[in-house]
Amino acid sequence: MIRIYNTLTRKKEEFKPLEEGKVKMYVCGLTVQDRPHIGHIRASITADILKRYFEYSGFDVTLITNFTDIDDKLIEKEKETGEDFRSIARRIIDEYFENADKLNIKRADFFPEATKHIQEIQELVSRLIEKGFAYVSGGNVYYDVSKFSGYGKLSGKKLEDLRVGARVEPDETKRNPVDFVVWKGAKPGEPWWESPWGRGRPGWHIECSAMSMHYLGETFDIHGGGADLMFPHHENEIAQSEGATGKPFARYWVHNGRLNLSGEKMSKSIGNVVLISDILKTYKPDVVRLYLLSTHYRSPLEYYEDRLKEQEGGYERLRQVLFLISQTEGEEGELNKETIDKFKEAMDDDFNTPKALSAIYSYTKDIFETMKKGPDTKWILSAKKTLKEMLSVLGLFESEEDHEKKDDDLIDLLLTIRSDIREKKLYELSDKIRDGLKKLNIEIEDTDEGSRWKRE
Repeated sequence: MIRIYNTLTRKKEEFKPLEEGKVKMYVCGLTVQDRPHIGHIRASITADILKRYFEYSGFDVTLITNFTDIDDKLIEKEKETGEDFRSIARRIIDEYFENADKLNIKRADFFPEATKHIQEIQELVSRLIEKGFAYVSGGNVYYDVSKFSGYGKLSGKKLEDLRVGARVEPDETKRNPVDFVVWKGAKPGEPWWESPWGRGRPGWHIECSAMSMHYLGETFDIHGGGADLMFPHHENEIAQSEGATGKPFARYWVHNGRLNLSGEKMSKSIGNVVLISDILKTYKPDVVRLYLLSTHYRSPLEYYEDRLKEQEGGYERLRQVLFLISQTEGEEGELNKETIDKFKEAMDDDFNTPKALSAIYSYTKDIFETMKKGPDTKWILSAKKTLKEMLSVLGLFESEEDHEKKDDDLIDLLLTIRSDIREKKLYELSDKIRDGLKKLNIEIEDTDEGSRWKRE
């Protein structure tokens, strides 16, 4: 039984999907005005772990992750640089995919972009106007927060406090200072689309409501994203969506904790970001995954490079034990039930990856100790299957396995070429291949039956 912390109810709940055996999940992705940083990646890996564990548990998962490719920040970036906003967005999206793929983050089923869903957005705005939840004023369309009785139920904020709050900027075109824009009238020089309310563009919040419901329906299972999006973004999504449909929007809200740098939220607006591309120049992708998974997804995480570097030790231990057990060949053994049960118990409890990693590290210690006592082929084959299964659920060492397979294929090819060379009595060239492989810790043994190789 998977239990999940629901931000909406402030408690852990048994996960019960709307449709048996299926999970429909929407996670807010990047606003693509600037390059992806480690904070973005934490949100992506959180979604990745949920998708992986749900699939491991037998669910069919549909994951939607959007890109906000039109908003105030992106327009400001266009003005600053002179680069077309569409070109900026495409470049950042491509960079995100490049780094996400390196980190073995599974691709979502769809990556909708706001500019490709203008029709759905306008239809949702029209529904809100028809139902009296939105109004046209000064070339804009605003959502009337006072009309939605459930406003604040996600964040816990009270409407009366927000009305007098210092964060709310006065706007003469609004009925109330807390009302928010769902369609913005275009200013000179800004991108625009034709609409029933004049030329303009979507507000940020309406984009996610329209895209999530387009792909997943008016009510779906899980909505995720960073804790910093809880208010106003997610609160406004609920108000818009439930105002338009009269139905519950997302049943479970999952928020990953903030990633801070020097005590402050990592944010492009204040410039305290660490680009994921820079981190991957120094650290292996699996080290980065271990670093992020070593803290529970809901907990705030302070970025220190020393803490990232510490994960190299755990990475090396896992790499070494995987290499050791890979030397034992044979049919896959049975799963070690006791270890798998500990792992599943941790993951069933709101995806507790630190506890799951603890079960993995404890098991690697058992593997080392058992192998010291002498060969036990059946036990080792069981350990191989058990360890790989747990690591795969966490997205670890999968890409490395692919690289090793490619390396093995390349070595086999070199030995075939070397065999042909030896038949032609080109022994000097044959020895050069053997010596070169030896430098890579690959030992070749020439026998009457042919050449064999093994890793030293």
